[in-house]
Amino acid sequence: MAARAIGSGTISFGLVSIPVKLYSTVDSTKAIRFNYLTEDGSRVKQQYVTASSGEVVERSELMQGYEFAKGQYVMFTQEEVKAMNIESTNAIDIAEFVPLAEIERIYIDKVYYMGPDKGASRSYHLLKEALASTERAALASYATRGKSHLVLIRPMGDGLVMEQLKHQDELRTFEDVPIEEASIEADELDLAIKIIEQRVNEAFEPEQYEDVVRSKMTELIQQKIDGQEIKIPQEAAPEAKIVDLMEALKASVGSKTKKKSAASGSKRKTAARAGRKAGATKAQSASGRKTK
Repeated sequence: MAARAIGSGTISFGLVSIPVKLYSTVDSTKAIRFNYLTEDGSRVKQQYVTASSGEVVERSELMQGYEFAKGQYVMFTQEEVKAMNIESTNAIDIAEFVPLAEIERIYIDKVYYMGPDKGASRSYHLLKEALASTERAALASYATRGKSHLVLIRPMGDGLVMEQLKHQDELRTFEDVPIEEASIEADELDLAIKIIEQRVNEAFEPEQYEDVVRSKMTELIQQKIDGQEIKIPQEAAPEAKIVDLMEALKASVGSKTKKKSAASGSKRKTAARAGRKAGATKAQSASGRKTK
């Protein structure tokens, strides 16, 4: 089924304008959601109540306030809040082209697919090819729904994607994270590299990994629909942890080696059985020929 556009915009750089449509990269139909119900199965709804009296307040009576000091608010009407928002032009104005490899992933907030709008296929593909050839991405501002976003447009496969970025002042710096210094021994590094090399995959293949939690939830939900009782498993006892780093590294390398050895042993046994079976078949054939 064809994806449904959730927004639109016009990419512009120089005198070139490219009308595009935006599509979500997320399939929200896969999410499992629960509703709050009473014991008789009736849905419940949320209400706003005042903290001082507990009285219910209708949405139409609400105002928005900014807490400028502890417990002190400056109040705004809906019209005043709207006046703070910028005009939604859906313009995607490219400011500059930057090396794609320079973009840290920490800036990425949301990702959208971009498709060409009617009549824009040629210019759309031209931009995609130009970005791919130069290994650059377009840094732009996108004004929509009263807000302005910093976005990055980059090639992906046969098309373009738009990554909504966080602004610099929205992010903490790594200097805020306490990291103690530590010395690493050469043999520890060698073992860590061996563990990595044992698990190397030259391709990114996310389809090999399943959301096991969602699969289990789906299975249990179906059991409940079918009228079956859900059995609550007992909590497993925590496994003993290897505290020594060197011992942990050796155990990690050994566990992978044992698995490989077991697999090789199994293959050798299978081959041996096949060899014996083939030998028996040949003997039977020879015996039959002699009998004749």
